[in-house]
Amino acid sequence: MSIRAVVFDIGGVLEITPDTGVTQKWENLLHLKQGELDERMASVWRDGSLGNCSEEQVQQGLRDIIGMDQEQVDAFWHDLWEEYLGVLNTPLADYFNSLRPFYQTAILSNSFVGARSREQEHYHFAEITDLIIYSHEVGIAKPSQRIFVLLCERLGLQPEEIIFLDDVEKHVISARSIGIHAILFKDNAQAIEDINACLYTPDQ
Repeated sequence: MSIRAVVFDIGGVLEITPDTGVTQKWENLLHLKQGELDERMASVWRDGSLGNCSEEQVQQGLRDIIGMDQEQVDAFWHDLWEEYLGVLNTPLADYFNSLRPFYQTAILSNSFVGARSREQEHYHFAEITDLIIYSHEVGIAKPSQRIFVLLCERLGLQPEEIIFLDDVEKHVISARSIGIHAILFKDNAQAIEDINACLYTPDQ
């Protein structure tokens, strides 16, 4: 069956997002133990990734659970989004954009409430792809098979007609389990070579 769509993850793929030490910085500032901030905020982080709360409710959680004042919340929020957004992986984004209009393209991302507007402001993803599925907007996150089924439904395609690129192995395994041609991202050259190998076979 011919490939008709190519789908990319965002963080670690279209965005280069190294750990900038935000959590450790704030644990030091607030005199928390290592890992304590994420441990105490775990349910809020999960709700934010599935769209079960607003940005305002996340910030309220920082005040109520961690004990931040509003000035600290504002500074932490800035640091958090700076790390989240990283920098654009320009060569890969250019390659991704070049696939249109020959193939449908889509983005499938485990995300956080507020991500769409910020990523659009910084990187204009809506202009380089046909479809964006964010976990916080659909209430499902990778590696659940349900989000890959949803992807197929929204593209109007069979799994075998889709290539999916992600930097997390368990997400790749889940996508493959329903028949999607999933590729594990390691670097730009490898990803492009592996995608092209799927696209430009004799039956394409």
